[in-house]
Amino acid sequence: MTTYLAGALQLTALLGALALAHRPLGDYLAHVYSSPRHLRVERAVYRCVGVRPDVEARWTGYLRGVLTFSLVGIAFLYLAQRLQGVLPGSLGFAAIDADQAFNTAVSFVTNTNWQSYAGEQAMGHLVQTAGLAVQNFLSAAVGMAVAIALVRGFARTGTREIGNFWVDLTRGTVRVLLPLALVAAVVLVACGVIQNFAGVHQVGQFVGGTQQWHGGAVASQEAIKLLGTNGGGYFNANSAHPFENPTPVSNLFSIFLLLLIPVALTRTFGRLVGSPRQGYAILGAMGLLWLLFAGLTLAAEHHGAGPAPELAGGAMEGKETRFGVTGSVLFAVATTGTSTGAVNAFHSSFTGFGGGLTLLLMQLGEIAPGGVGSGLYGMLIMAVLAVFLAGLMVGRTPEYLGKRLGPREIKLAACYLLVTPALVLVGTAAAVALPTPPDSALNGGAHGFSEILYAYTSAANNNGSAFAGLAADTPWYNTTLGLAMLLGRLLPIVLVLALAGSLAAQRRSPATAGTLRTGKPLFTALLTATPLVLSGLTFVPALALGPLAEGLAA
Repeated sequence: MTTYLAGALQLTALLGALALAHRPLGDYLAHVYSSPRHLRVERAVYRCVGVRPDVEARWTGYLRGVLTFSLVGIAFLYLAQRLQGVLPGSLGFAAIDADQAFNTAVSFVTNTNWQSYAGEQAMGHLVQTAGLAVQNFLSAAVGMAVAIALVRGFARTGTREIGNFWVDLTRGTVRVLLPLALVAAVVLVACGVIQNFAGVHQVGQFVGGTQQWHGGAVASQEAIKLLGTNGGGYFNANSAHPFENPTPVSNLFSIFLLLLIPVALTRTFGRLVGSPRQGYAILGAMGLLWLLFAGLTLAAEHHGAGPAPELAGGAMEGKETRFGVTGSVLFAVATTGTSTGAVNAFHSSFTGFGGGLTLLLMQLGEIAPGGVGSGLYGMLIMAVLAVFLAGLMVGRTPEYLGKRLGPREIKLAACYLLVTPALVLVGTAAAVALPTPPDSALNGGAHGFSEILYAYTSAANNNGSAFAGLAADTPWYNTTLGLAMLLGRLLPIVLVLALAGSLAAQRRSPATAGTLRTGKPLFTALLTATPLVLSGLTFVPALALGPLAEGLAA
């Protein structure tokens, strides 16, 4: 009973804090992306880049900015890793191998932060702070910029312009992520997270002998890793490491940071389209999905099969005792629901059903509530399909927010939904069937299959978490997972921006008696069911070979 009460208090505190922050932060974000004024520091950035901030672009021009910026970022981060051995602050670490450098560069630029290396044993201070931490800011700002471009597509009428990517990128970084990360870092330091530039030193152990540790600017990287739904840990144990996440208080605050911006962006959406109810409908669907998976995963982990979970009061294998089952599950559901990838427990050690739920939550498309920016535009794509399905049922041309959804818009939305399942299933099938990949799965049978399926699901959905039972630092996995991350990020962005341009060019259609009221609870229910049905039809056969088989056999 005490355990359930503690879990209820944690969940209540988390939801209460998000409710308090939702409106002010959402309104502030709406102001940031709609204000005609440019700050002095922003104008300096525009002059350095050679950008005219008051000139907007069509979707093709906006896309060129996104692609150019992302590819240059990958090249810069790749070179930084390859040259690490001759850079200052390397802590004596050698250059990263080519395949791993490619994987890591793509990972951080695409907001995935998949890590096939141990942070404290491979990366020096300079690469960690000037490379990885910087990309944590920029990749999150890119996601917000793309989401705002799609929102403008719904909000504007009869125009081909959807904004200026460089302005949206700069504002998201300077006005949103930097100040929030500064405050978050201070709070994390107060919670016990370290922040220094100490080198490698020896630490004595209770059982005798010594162990090597090094410090680092952990709190500052931890803050943006969480706020930007990035997930890359300074240390190999990620948020299970006491230097990154020392107490239950820091754990709950970390979950709050993960959900903060994705939740607030729904308010921003409602403000920018001129109807806050539309934002609440989107938030309602996100919240219902998250609470559904949180409840099911808590039940699976608190009632794990076997005498050990019964004696321990839950499935404690692979979990930190200072967080317990509830703190570990809430963190796991928050990270897999927000494309973050941070972990404070080994998901591979979850029960068959519990691990399968975190896997399915990613396979929904990272929309509950999703990553910074990517969650909003992913859910808006689901809203387009939900309206289309409703139109089929009543025999009407689908409309959403006054915009007609014709063949072009539906094709773009459908292609968006097909990208990640294709990458996940083709990648998993190739890794299982081809003789080329080494036998990297540490387990056989259903659990070994789950480890591989989880890896490609995490990469293609730009999540970054791992089942912790797959030795992925091989040329095969570094390359194929890197490609899955790259295509899983950029191809959906191409389709989202094309949809934004198509919607912005339309004239708004007046609402009639037959128009679907998308700001009502009925639409929220339809929107909640749509990703569950689509993901179930797509992934249940694969899940049946892995976590479902494992759970039924337990």
